This record gives sequence, C-alpha cells and structure tokens, in this order.
Amino acid sequence: MLKRVVLFGTESTGKSALAEGLATHFGEPWAPEFVRGFWDRREGLIEGADLATIARGQIANEETAALAADRLLFCDTDLLMNVRWADDLFPGACPAWVRQRADKRARRYALYLYCEPDLPWEPDPQRSFLDAAAWQASAERCREMLTSRGLPFVTVRGKGSERIALAIDTVNVLLREDVETS
Repeated sequence: MLKRVVLFGTESTGKSALAEGLATHFGEPWAPEFVRGFWDRREGLIEGADLATIARGQIANEETAALAADRLLFCDTDLLMNVRWADDLFPGACPAWVRQRADKRARRYALYLYCEPDLPWEPDPQRSFLDAAAWQASAERCREMLTSRGLPFVTVRGKGSERIALAIDTVNVLLREDVETS
C-alpha cells in the first residue's frame, strides 16, 4: 500500500529540498508544491479567484506523482497548507470544497514531517513574512493545524545532513511499522 508523506511547515523551512532528497534516497517520486511554479508564471500576481486553480494543481501534482510511486510518495506540502495561505492572504476567499477536500485528504497521509523553522533566515522572492518573529508565529500556526486535527507528525529539525538524516530515519520507521503489521 502506498504511503504518502507530507513535508509540512511555514515557508522557507526546507520542505522542497527535503521532499526531493527523500525521493532520491528512497528511489520514489515526489510531488512539487504547485503554487511555487504558478507564482513564477504569474510573476507573483495571485488573487483570491486563483485559489481553486491552485488547489486543483496541488491535487494533480500529487496524483500524477502517485502513479509513478511504488511504496512511498513525498509531497512538498498539501491542501491544508493551501487553505492556510488562502486564509492568511485572501480571508474569506477559500472555496468551501477546497477546505473540505483538504481535511479529507489529510486523513490519507501516513505521516507529516513538520519542518521546524530552525534554518538560517534567507531572502526568497516568494516569502510572505518579512521578519523572524512573524516567521516563527506562522510556524506555530502550522504545528497547531496538525495537532488540532490529531494528524500523525514528527518534527524535523537541524541543518543540512542532520536534517535529511532525521527525515530518512523517520521514514524508515514508517516502513518498518508497515512490514510489522503485514
């Protein structure tokens, strides 16, 4: 059975690098975050009316990658994070179906890897938070999204090889648990 693992957390916490690194290590695909490419194509001009398109794109990226997966799929974010950004950036504009689908899909994932905001602060043209305090507050809201829903997650922290090693070890535990329950 396919195990879906989501890299989750506020912006600029290494989610994309971890998703790609885990996919490479385990020889499995990863689903990139749709909105990053959408942002680039639109030169940063995103409106509330785009939220449904972004959600559909995130789902499509994940489901396309799932077709190539054997036992694991690494997702660089998910619909819950789409809802979170919709609520922050476009209050009241998130379509109800996106919110409902986000909660339903969240139950499908075997594990969330919550990325701690302990990396050095680096500028990113897509960054929404202009200072470290706002970045930390955003991270806490992300953690609360997982805990309030009772979703399975492990916190990933550290820099460079330490961070990827912790993520690899966590996924290996998930795979061993799968073998033990078979």
